[in-house]
Formats: sequence, C-alpha cells, structure tokens
Amino acid sequence: MSEKVRRLYLVFGDQLDHQSPLFDEIDPDRDRLWMAEIAEEATHVWCHKLRLAFFFSAMRHFREYLTSGGYTVQYHELGKTSADDIGTNFSEVLRHDLARMEVEELVAVEPGDHRVREALEIFAKEKKVKLRWLDDTHFYLPLDAFKDWAADRKSFLLEHFYRMMRKRSGILMTPKGKPEGGGWNFDKDNRRAFGKKGPPSLPVFGDYPADALTREVVALINSRFPEHPGQLDAFSLPVTREAGLEELDRFIEERLHGFGEYEDALWSGEKLIYHSRLSALLNVKLLNPREVVDRVIKAYKEGRAPLNSVEGYVRQILGWREFVRGIYHFFGPDYLSKNALGAKADLPTFFWDGKTDMACVKDTMENVLENGYAHHIQRLMVLGQFSLLWGADPFKFHEWHMAMYLDAIDWASAPNTIGMSQFGDGGIVATKPYCASGNYIKKMSNHCSECRYRPELASGEQACPFTTLYYSFLDRHRERFADNPRMTFQLKNLERKSTEELAQIRARETELRAKWGGQEESDA
Repeated sequence: MSEKVRRLYLVFGDQLDHQSPLFDEIDPDRDRLWMAEIAEEATHVWCHKLRLAFFFSAMRHFREYLTSGGYTVQYHELGKTSADDIGTNFSEVLRHDLARMEVEELVAVEPGDHRVREALEIFAKEKKVKLRWLDDTHFYLPLDAFKDWAADRKSFLLEHFYRMMRKRSGILMTPKGKPEGGGWNFDKDNRRAFGKKGPPSLPVFGDYPADALTREVVALINSRFPEHPGQLDAFSLPVTREAGLEELDRFIEERLHGFGEYEDALWSGEKLIYHSRLSALLNVKLLNPREVVDRVIKAYKEGRAPLNSVEGYVRQILGWREFVRGIYHFFGPDYLSKNALGAKADLPTFFWDGKTDMACVKDTMENVLENGYAHHIQRLMVLGQFSLLWGADPFKFHEWHMAMYLDAIDWASAPNTIGMSQFGDGGIVATKPYCASGNYIKKMSNHCSECRYRPELASGEQACPFTTLYYSFLDRHRERFADNPRMTFQLKNLERKSTEELAQIRARETELRAKWGGQEESDA
C-alpha cells in the first residue's frame, strides 16, 4: 500500500540551512523531508576525498538535527539504500521513492546548480507531479532584484554592485548615508607582503575531531572512492552548525585583524595566513552570511579589528559572493560554455597530484591536496593564473575547481573560474585578465628564493614558467587586448621584446608543453 504524503520537501547537499524557508510551511504530520547521497554528485567530476567526506558528513549531521526536531526524513546513504540498487542520480533515486508514495507536490529551495534544476524539472514533467521552487532566503539579494540591477547594463563592475548593496543594506554606512571611514574600499591598505623576515607566528586550521558519523563517512569514501585525490587520515573539518560557529569565532579572534593588510600575501608552508576558511560552511549554508557579517562588524565596533580588514571581508560576502551568484543565474547555463580566448588545452597533471618543480605551485597544490583549500591569491594568481597562461579550456578548469575545493558550488565556482580567473566570459566579471609574470609572485612571497626558476627570465632552462607563458600569452592575444586601457602597460612591456626574444620564449614554451602535456592555447 502506498504511503500518502502531501508534500515531499527536497533538501540538497548544499542546503543545510537551519533557517530554510522549507520550515516556514512544512507540516511534520503530513509532509516528509527527502535527502540523498548521490553517486553521480561524487563522480561527475573526480572529487577530492575531503570534499566528498565534508558534504556527506555534513548532510548526515543535518539529518540528525532534523529528526531530533521531530521531522521525518527519507534519507538515502551511499552504500546502503542508493547508488547500486536504486540509482546513481537524483531522478533515479527519487523515482524509486515515488513508486511507493502518493505525493501531491515536490517542493525545494531553488538549487544553485543549473544541472540539478533542469534534471528535476524534466523528472517532474515526466512523472506528472507538481514541482514548486521556493526563493532562497539565505542570500541578501533576491535573484529578481539582481536581474533588475543587471538589466540593460553594458558592464557588470563589482564596485558598482557593491556600492548598491552597501546602500541597500545600510552595512558599514553612516547615518548620513556615507561609507564608514570615508571610503568604499581600502584596497590600498590591503596589499602588503611579509617582507624578508617573513610572517609572525600565524594561526593554524581549527581541529574538529571526527565523531562516529564522520568516521562512517570516511570509511565509506576510502572504500568506495580509493583512487580519488586527497587523503582522509586526519579528517578534522567542521561539519555541524555548532562547529561552524566556533570556526567563525576563531577567525574573528585569531585572524580577522590581519586579513586586510595581508590579504594578498603568500608564504611557503603557510596554508591559511589570515584567511577565514568559512566559505565552505557558508556555501552549504551551515552559516548564514548575515550572522558572519554582523559578527565581523561587531568586532570592528568593539575595537578588535581594523576597518580595512572588516571592510575587505564584508566585500567578499556582501559584494563578491552575492555578485557571482547573480551573474551565474542572470546569464544561465550558457555561461558555462563561454571561452572568449578560444583556450583548448588540458590541465597539466600536477593539478591533480602536485608533482612539479615550481615552488609556488607545489606549495599551493600541497594545500589543495591536504586541505581541499587554498586562499584566494593561491587560487587566482598561482593556480588560476597558470591555467590561464597555459591556455586550459575554462570549463575544464571549472570542473577541476569543482572537484578539488571544499567550497566549490556551481553558482560560486563558474563565475570565479570561467569569468574572473580564466577570462572566458570576455570581460563580464573582470575588465582584464588576471595575468602577470613571475615577478608578481616574487613580490608577494618567498617562493622564488626556494625555486630553481628565475622570475626575471622569460626564456632558457632557468626561466620561470609563469614569465615564459605570460609573454607568450600576451603575444598571442595582443590584438584582442590592444584596445583595453588596463592592458596598456603590459603590452608596452611586450613591445620591448625583440622578434628573436619572442622566438626564444615560444621555444621555451614548447619545451614546457612537451614536459607537462597540453597543446598550444588557441588558434584565436
């Protein structure tokens, strides 16, 4: 006999929201919650073991929170009720459950992934069951409001969006409607390197020992996905709301004060610097952006953190995070295929195993492999920049990013990778490509002093690959960037290279490609 259920509320793995709009209308006596660990979500890109364990453990802990609150949860665990015997994707597992339920309506908060939304809409149409989406109230700005802001715009500058968000929310604004401290941002104060003496004693990652639920997940991942990158020997990530709040407090007390000044700094062996590592918790919604911003501002008001650090951090959440979500949904699924530079290459193998003789890349990849994490300069100006200069296909870089980082969610990853990092969108989210020679990394870090390559050289065996690929990249795209005023200085440096020097640079690039694989960037 079929079980009668009025509404089946679907909870995805990145919607572990204790304030979800689902709870505004669900009736525990007549409705059910539905969650599933889906094999396809673990394998459609070759996911880092830590990422899989983080998501599945956080989901199982959220299930426990829901059941303790009196809700009935239809939950599918990998290796028990789904995957092998039921199905490998959302539609197959859901079809199995609806075969034994009489459900009047499927309800879910709008997903942050076009692929998931499309699959469920197709499924609902085939099954002739009503599907209703709820607005995602986790964010500051509703998607319709972003569309209103974006309509008829020729450019999508973060600065314009950020100022609108500050005015709209009143955050870091004076009673007279002026920005706190007299400036909209304090980037000029936020570009310090550590210098030759290096950083002081820096904080380390928080330690959250695995409980029984997490240990079960770790055993599952090691058994089911043994070939995936990364390792789980010392899993210590926060996977509950309580641990997430503790991690937020640790950031504010230990690192927020230095976040601004050293936001762009790199240093060998330092995995965290003054960054927060809260993005994964925000992106699965165990933390709410409002509580993060409110606590950070409270620290400023109490004199525990300087304004340049607080504003810089608020900009990441109120500005950039909301901005990239809006871009993702405004441009739709077609954004994922944007490739303005015609880049074609595969990523070098060291993006998966970290085996390279470039000191900065090796250090960053150790962080990725060990922690499923890298702070934003490691992502943008080390790994992201190398992929750009190498000419990797932007979507392949996006897939790699989705596979390797704990905080990678499609709506957040795509504009960051395809747009900002790889310039695949041709300038929608960034007015110029983020590219530089090896001298940038030398300026911001100590990596070059430990490296066999010399950042000032563009050709020859000792030439820094970043510098070689930088000039080759500019040479290939000089016509495209000729009218971009933000590229004028870089193109003038390129013009100083003689025909012979450029030939030597191209020859060195050919050697690097033979060493690491990958074809030339493009024919464009």
